Amino acid sequence: MLGTDYLLDAFSTEEISHLFLVPGGLVDPFLPALARFPAIQPVVAAHEGGAAYMADGYARASGNFGAILCIGGPGLGNTVTPMAAACTDGSPVFLISGEVATAAEGLGLFQDASSQTLDDVEVLKPLTCYSSSVDNPRNLGHLFRRALLEMRRSSRPVHLSLPTDVQRAEVSARHTRIDPSIAHPSLLSVPAAENSLRLLTGEANAGTAPVRIVILAGAGVEHANAADLLRTVAETWHLPVATTLRAKGVFPEDHPLSLGVFGYAGTHHARMALTDTPPDILLVLGSGLNERDTMHWSLKLAPAQTIMVNVSPVVIGQNTAGPGVVGDCAAYLQWLLDQKSRVTPALAATLEPRARWLAGILATPRRQDPENAASDAVPLHPARVITELRSVFPRDGILLVDSGAHRAFAGHYWDAYQPRTYISATNLGPMGWAIPAAVGVQFASPGQKVAVITGDGCMHMHGLEVATAARYGLPIIFVVINNAALGNVWLRASTEGPVPDALASLPDLDWAAFGLSLGCPGETVRDPADLAGAFTRALARSGPTILDIKADKHCRTPVADFSAACAAWSYHE
Repeated sequence: MLGTDYLLDAFSTEEISHLFLVPGGLVDPFLPALARFPAIQPVVAAHEGGAAYMADGYARASGNFGAILCIGGPGLGNTVTPMAAACTDGSPVFLISGEVATAAEGLGLFQDASSQTLDDVEVLKPLTCYSSSVDNPRNLGHLFRRALLEMRRSSRPVHLSLPTDVQRAEVSARHTRIDPSIAHPSLLSVPAAENSLRLLTGEANAGTAPVRIVILAGAGVEHANAADLLRTVAETWHLPVATTLRAKGVFPEDHPLSLGVFGYAGTHHARMALTDTPPDILLVLGSGLNERDTMHWSLKLAPAQTIMVNVSPVVIGQNTAGPGVVGDCAAYLQWLLDQKSRVTPALAATLEPRARWLAGILATPRRQDPENAASDAVPLHPARVITELRSVFPRDGILLVDSGAHRAFAGHYWDAYQPRTYISATNLGPMGWAIPAAVGVQFASPGQKVAVITGDGCMHMHGLEVATAARYGLPIIFVVINNAALGNVWLRASTEGPVPDALASLPDLDWAAFGLSLGCPGETVRDPADLAGAFTRALARSGPTILDIKADKHCRTPVADFSAACAAWSYHE
């Protein structure tokens, strides 16, 4: 088969249903090839960056990887930020870029970005776990498989540069599906797990079992598909659960044991349980403990005994001097359940005081400024917008949240109930990410409602991908919290004088009219009483909708706990 056919057949074998692309001369051979593989739907984006974000969204929603095709050089250059975002968030994206024929490398051919000129492979090496050029058709089979295994192992993006002569060449290799047990081996260091058990049962403390035990669940729980196991462990021993913002939804936020999000835009309940009176044991599952997930490293100051479970020994070694368990979160949680006969007697003895401690926390207000959720202010308060959408949105609906002040409002006021239903690029945080990512999410989850919380600044960057949603008739609701400003930037800049204020301000554009020009109906909402109706009508449509919500840029984001932690100390002191 041809090189193009080998790759498309391999993607199909790995159950990839969509390929996100921007056509161009260096990938021309793929266009007729796609006609030979009807099981893969090609999705043409407006911009290569949008295509990459779509693949990222597809990966996050599906639990599989996302695939993107573009030309090298300028096309690949447009994917740099999306690939970096996928890298920092642990999202598996497979990028195929077209390159000039090997015999023409370095001869001045138009758009040559081979190793003899710009070297696309080197450009993407820092942003991927594997980046290589396939300079010989005989190498295509094993290099593709190598890239796939590296991506599966690390949950990070990969890249193959494919010269046009390799695309057109006959390839004798045939891809067989990677065994899931190889891609996700569920490894666990049992001796380290045994050490953690001694802490949980009190054996390491003269038989005195801990009372205040808290679980902090990170993205590793999602990567391991361990949400059900997490819930079982929490319920079995009555252990409260907080999540990082990246992992929001892996534990139902209306569950009696839920503390909500800890860290940036987190809840008072999570802060009280993790730092106000540090727990006896903090069990950290699959979190890298970055600045935002630790409340500006406040966890490093809390004297709790920490058990950290992570697939990376480097992450464990950098973040805790206590017991570390190198392993997959699902494997560890299942191992704990298998030790029920050893754990239950110890934790049953501390159940009553633990329940009283948790009840005292949950009896206090969970959210900052809860009255904002019912605000009748005009222009609208973002907390009211988030609350109204949540009230009509399906429980299993998927919300994507962009980067900006709206991220804090959504993280704080939105409740998520299932894994992969609250999706956001939380580490690098590129603006406009959620708009195209929602396209990938909707293709990966055709039976679920999808909505985007974004801002007018984000729409300036990737709003054109609304046209892609309209082109394919995707029923995505794009909620633009339009405050005529770069929200978080303006909140800072407005205190520094008129010039910084002006630089962080934006024109109040008519985003509903913009959507209509792209084939996407829209509404403008100025009165909070009109929110529920606008959301209900959007949910009923068979295609996309833009809702231009005129919001107040003066609203302070709900990050008071995080800001207090930042003011309390500096990591660099």
